[in-house]
Amino acid sequence: MFVITADQIDSRRRADLAAPLVEELDSRFGDRLALPADRNAGDEIQALSAEPAAVLEIVLDLTRCGDWSVGLGIGAVRTPLPRATREATGEAFVAARTAVARAKRAATRFAADATAAPEPAADAEALLTLLLTIREARSAAGWDLYDLVASGLTQAQAGARLGITPQSASDRARTAGVRVELAAHPALTRLLERVDAAQTPARRDRENG
Repeated sequence: MFVITADQIDSRRRADLAAPLVEELDSRFGDRLALPADRNAGDEIQALSAEPAAVLEIVLDLTRCGDWSVGLGIGAVRTPLPRATREATGEAFVAARTAVARAKRAATRFAADATAAPEPAADAEALLTLLLTIREARSAAGWDLYDLVASGLTQAQAGARLGITPQSASDRARTAGVRVELAAHPALTRLLERVDAAQTPARRDRENG
């Protein structure tokens, strides 16, 4: 399972973003969350999911806006699940807590952690950090093109929508790393799935060792 713990940056001097974020997560990802997203302590939110594609999308959304330090915890969660995410416990929640603490000191404001098998989680963090670094360097114009292509338009269609030539769209896409990122999404989803799968045998080995 995956736990995302996100802590609002500079919350004492900014408007509360936790409540609207919880609503947005439930609206967009509710059918892919194990429990409704929840507000934990003050300006912190938590989301629990078994679906790596949803987890990747949430992490990318939260880090893009620049308002959150985002920790991803991977591992077991105690069952049966309670009614609220803030009442749930397990290794994934412990790992998410460790991760968000590190994320607050990270340049990309992201970290991932796992208790049973930490090395695969570290690999995922490294590659996600690489992608986040590419995204941070993207200009507003690059994001305009990325969003259109990610929505399903071809690069030429996106360029036409933006009023630029196909060549300009191609140049902008290359500078923004649009194709590089979109090609990385399925690979990162599979990687997160493998990281999650590695936790169970590692935990058994630890318990039997």
